[in-house]
Amino acid sequence: MSHAGGFRVAAVGLGLGLAAVSAQAAAGGGTALPWWIWPLALFVVCFLIGIVTVPAGIGGGVLFVPIVGSFFPFHLDFVRGAGLLVALASALAAAPTLLRGGLASLRLALPLALLASVASTAGALIGLALPAHGVQLLLAGAVLCIVGLMLVSAKSEFPQVAAPDALARALGLHGVFVDGATGRSVRWQVHRTLPGLAAFGVIGLLGGILGIGAGWANVPALNLLLGAPLKVAAGTSGLVLSLASSSAAWVYLDQGAVLAVIAVPSVVGMMLGARLGARLLGVLDGTVVRRLVIALLLLAGLRALQQAVTAWP
Repeated sequence: MSHAGGFRVAAVGLGLGLAAVSAQAAAGGGTALPWWIWPLALFVVCFLIGIVTVPAGIGGGVLFVPIVGSFFPFHLDFVRGAGLLVALASALAAAPTLLRGGLASLRLALPLALLASVASTAGALIGLALPAHGVQLLLAGAVLCIVGLMLVSAKSEFPQVAAPDALARALGLHGVFVDGATGRSVRWQVHRTLPGLAAFGVIGLLGGILGIGAGWANVPALNLLLGAPLKVAAGTSGLVLSLASSSAAWVYLDQGAVLAVIAVPSVVGMMLGARLGARLLGVLDGTVVRRLVIALLLLAGLRALQQAVTAWP
């Protein structure tokens, strides 16, 4: 990756951090702000989040819920409802580019998304029944666990899969993509399909409870467990995320936990940022993006933990 590309990613991270800190300072400083400041701030923050989450393959909700829930003056239920729509928007905006480039496999995504969708719907019902401070504590723990998972997981860019299992062969879970960084065609196949299906059921359940989608665990499961190449895992994660998040989002909509003043600027900003992020996936150095995401998640996770402990009765 060029130095200029590294500077651009660093600037995105700095912008996200400054926007979050500025919002928190305004909320805690007692200054009466015009109502339109918050939708505008949401649009800017979500645009920047969309740029980095698609190359990282984690989905917009993973950063949206802890950052907005910690640094914006909104109730966590409304943030989680918007977070699922944000995750859905980022995945749908990036999907056409990823499918055209062979970086996402619809055949691989569909069976995984089926289980994740059912589980995420159940998770959404559970999450809305829990008290806000309990969900905040669970969110903080999950985000910090995500940070730990991203730190210790030695992702393999091109895992070695000697032979697909019987279920993978029956479902035709294989393909070819062109690596934009090297220009060569890469053939891939997967194995351990049944454990992968079970893992996506658990991931969908947690994603529905917390309203963060499931991109945070989709990529490690696809890459480390199933054996998909890292860029295919990141691209396919978006397709799984779009189907699972849409299922859980209907529960939040039905319960009145989605406010247009929060959801609309967030979704528009995320979709615009995700379209740019999808173009960067083929050529961007994933290591730099991954480090940036880890730093932002650590900041948001610690802030969520502080809020949960303060609000605990």
